[in-house]
Amino acid sequence: MLSKAALRLVSAVSPRRMKLLLGLALLAYAASVWGNFVSMRSIQENGELKFESKIEEIIEPLREKIRDLEKSFTQKYPPVKFLSEKDRKRILITGGAGFVGSHLTDKLMMDGHEVTVVDNFFTGRKRNVEHWIGHENFELINHDVVEPLYIEVDQIYHLASPASPPNYMYNPIKTLKTNTIGTLNMLGLAKRVGARLLLASTSEVYGDPEVHPQTEDYWGHVNPIGPRACYDEGKRVAETMCYAYMKQEGVEVRVARIFNTFGPRMHMNDGRVVSNFILQALQGEPLTVYGSGTQTRAFQYVSDLVNGLVALMNSNVSSPVNLGNPEEHTILEFAQLIKSLVGSGSEIQYLSEAQDDPQKRKPDIKKAKLMLGWEPVVPLEEGLNKAIHYFRKELEYQANNQYIPKPKPARIKKGRTRHN
Repeated sequence: MLSKAALRLVSAVSPRRMKLLLGLALLAYAASVWGNFVSMRSIQENGELKFESKIEEIIEPLREKIRDLEKSFTQKYPPVKFLSEKDRKRILITGGAGFVGSHLTDKLMMDGHEVTVVDNFFTGRKRNVEHWIGHENFELINHDVVEPLYIEVDQIYHLASPASPPNYMYNPIKTLKTNTIGTLNMLGLAKRVGARLLLASTSEVYGDPEVHPQTEDYWGHVNPIGPRACYDEGKRVAETMCYAYMKQEGVEVRVARIFNTFGPRMHMNDGRVVSNFILQALQGEPLTVYGSGTQTRAFQYVSDLVNGLVALMNSNVSSPVNLGNPEEHTILEFAQLIKSLVGSGSEIQYLSEAQDDPQKRKPDIKKAKLMLGWEPVVPLEEGLNKAIHYFRKELEYQANNQYIPKPKPARIKKGRTRHN
């Protein structure tokens, strides 16, 4: 019955209208299929977006690391002067990661020379020279000068040795080895390759002087068996070795007798007067003065010393030369000056005098002025302000790393087994 009614309806519709109805049906079907497709596509895209988002979260830290690596490979170095092949020297600095050595490294690198730093990092620190690592003119070697070294160089600045009393008294045998065997090794290297050697000697060769101020022809007043003898006599015999090699083997030598020096990159707790006073003043602790405080010292800023060392190396002066500041101050005056510059309310604490502590120390620098055209130019207060700023930054850094340095007392550590 239903089928007959449908047949009558279809037969009543003209062919033209039939085609139109079929077309509409096909369009409705197509629209339905397309809607389903778009819906499925949207779901798929959302899933892909979530997946891509997860991948991005994982990859971003890797991208950061790659950017950091790229920065390290494209490190910006301090400005370096260009030198032609004939003017550029290959220079070795022993102890070049130390306080003075690192500043000397900076100057020679910026002057355009090729610099090799050798250090065993007993008192030197890599962070003092890390800003040069990767530069084509710079090389850092972890090596102890007590062992022979075989490299090709034109000049040798032999600075290797602990220089503050607590450090050189900590292991006196090692201090003696560094200043004797180490110096022999460097003189042997200078002889083999035809290099000029500059020995960083010290005002300690004068001991507790009976002549004031000290001139280069003064022989000194040294206790050969006292607690400071490992350093004092070590440097004295190092000077002897230099002139023996000069007379017997024709090695070109230069000897700088360095007086008290201060500035950035000093160890905060190395026991020297400057570092002790600044550290104690910044931390609000009593400034420790050994003895009456009437002992005198003459302090030079590190940049002045570096300029003097380079001038001496490139001069024709083979005899010893004093490098220091002739402006003399008592230890007590110096303590008061640092208190004032820091703005500290610290008190002065007097302790018993250290054994063999020199009572007077002042260089006569007429020879350096006449033959090198050198004299200190940085005023004491200007240099101290720079050192105080550096020490403040160091204290902030070390506080963030949960380490607060304490000044080392001027005494010998006893009863401890050491490997030499």
